[in-house]
Amino acid sequence: MGIEVWLLVAGVVMAAWAYSRWRHSYWSSRGVSTPPYLPFLGHMHKLLSSSQSRWLYFDEVYQKFGGSTLSGLYELFRPVLMIGDPELLKNIFVKDFDHFVDRRKFLAEEGSISNIMLSNMTGDEWKTLRGIMSPTFTSGKMRSMFPLICEKADALVSFSLKEAANKPFVDMKVNFARFTMDTIASCAFGIECNSFKSEVPEFSKYAEMFFNFPFLRIIKITLFNIFPKIGNALGIKIDSPAIGFFSNVVEETIAARNTGQRRGDYLDLLLDARADVNHPIITDTSTVPHNQSTTTQDRTAQETIITDTSTVPHNQSTTTQDRTAQETIITDTSTVPHNQSTTTQDQTAQETINHDSSVTNVNNIPIAQSKQVLTNKSIVAQSVLFLVAGYETTAATLAFLSFQLAKHPIHQQRLREEIKQIIHEYGDITYQGIMEAKLLDACLMETLRLYPPATFGERKCTRTYKIPGTEVTLHPGDLVTVPFWSLHHDPRYWPEPEEFQPDRFLPENKPNITSFTHMPFGMGPRNCIAMRFALMEAKVALAKLLIAAEMHLDKNHTELKMDNSLLFMRPDEGVNLVITPIPSNTHG
Repeated sequence: MGIEVWLLVAGVVMAAWAYSRWRHSYWSSRGVSTPPYLPFLGHMHKLLSSSQSRWLYFDEVYQKFGGSTLSGLYELFRPVLMIGDPELLKNIFVKDFDHFVDRRKFLAEEGSISNIMLSNMTGDEWKTLRGIMSPTFTSGKMRSMFPLICEKADALVSFSLKEAANKPFVDMKVNFARFTMDTIASCAFGIECNSFKSEVPEFSKYAEMFFNFPFLRIIKITLFNIFPKIGNALGIKIDSPAIGFFSNVVEETIAARNTGQRRGDYLDLLLDARADVNHPIITDTSTVPHNQSTTTQDRTAQETIITDTSTVPHNQSTTTQDRTAQETIITDTSTVPHNQSTTTQDQTAQETINHDSSVTNVNNIPIAQSKQVLTNKSIVAQSVLFLVAGYETTAATLAFLSFQLAKHPIHQQRLREEIKQIIHEYGDITYQGIMEAKLLDACLMETLRLYPPATFGERKCTRTYKIPGTEVTLHPGDLVTVPFWSLHHDPRYWPEPEEFQPDRFLPENKPNITSFTHMPFGMGPRNCIAMRFALMEAKVALAKLLIAAEMHLDKNHTELKMDNSLLFMRPDEGVNLVITPIPSNTHG
């Protein structure tokens, strides 16, 4: 090669390097600290590492590079802002939610139902779909599902005791997975999976496949979401075979419902919404002033569900006759003064999308309506999402909690005594008794603190926003990431954060908890829609199991190893416990 060619190559390399340096100066030019990064890659090599879990890297950023307040990251050249300050998070998730309505979209190939799942929906389409789905999880619905959940929990106990009689230990991770799959399929879709009757349950096998992320699939997902047009042009497929399997199952169930008996469940609710051809979708709420009150028929985008009552400001009183999952529902929090009492009798059942086709905004300008959000394909998408996501998160939480109770027999016995008291008072394990079990709830909340199903959360800026108390301005499309795991393990908020101490969440201790430092279900209007169902499901399973058996650690399994999952926190290996039956005459 001639010297001219070498000079050209050197020039191109230097220009590329200079461009990379310029793009990666975004945060430093705004006074935001940034951890070390690589040219062109930014922090992608850390975010997609197969040797270190993402939440551990985020914790390093949180501890060393300002992530407990603000820290800048780069996904290639895309800037992402980590926010770990609870006061700022209160603004992002609740007070200024109208600036952060959306999440990041994770795209799949054209035609995939993954693209139209609730978690991928944005703006008014998300708002409407959320409003359609929310009534499935009201107290009335939870009560009606309770007997079915008890039935599946009894099957879990029976199966585990049979295994314990023939094996030195029982893998409760596997058994809880069978239980959650059977429960969701039965309660939401009327499908009987019979996971406890099969050596290798088909439904669980495909659900596990969904959460399997080999390195090649990770690369495909990453490249597809950076260059979606090229990905589609090349015909790249990133959907797991599990998507196809569960789609077929739901489609067959829908066909049967169209000609068969209704059950009034999750699937029927979606089918009813699809049949309502006059259902409007509001497509412009930006003209509603931030301090403008709204009608009770259109609260969906403004209602804030705070899953942990400790996050409610201490001078704000709340009265409610339905504390399931210790939930406070505050409607349009931007207009409720902190010292204003809020009264609710299960407002989730009352808050619906406005069905009046003549909907107008505060200026009496008609609000546009878009096409129907609920097609048959959309129903399949939401159903598959519920099946797969609910299966893994609840099963992992139960596995973690059973391990901790086996490791701490004192807490296990305290919890067993509470359940015995419930049975003594109500005659059995009942919905009301489970909802009133304070230690049971505290044990679950402490487990979710130690092992949050989602170790981080994200919001996408939808309107230009200056972060309070700083000179940092976010623009539409900018991403904010929140290190849930790090907040849950910060010794400033949680003394001895690595210790299992359920008493932190007893009613008398909740005032000590700093708001927005415990977010296992997220916060604000885009929190986990099935939170109440998941909590009730977990409580019933654990109560049934504890009243029937004692749990002890297997001598060869005294520590937990974490799976390096991209999506959820879960055990890497089995949770092997020694299960010892309790004679039935001692239950009461």
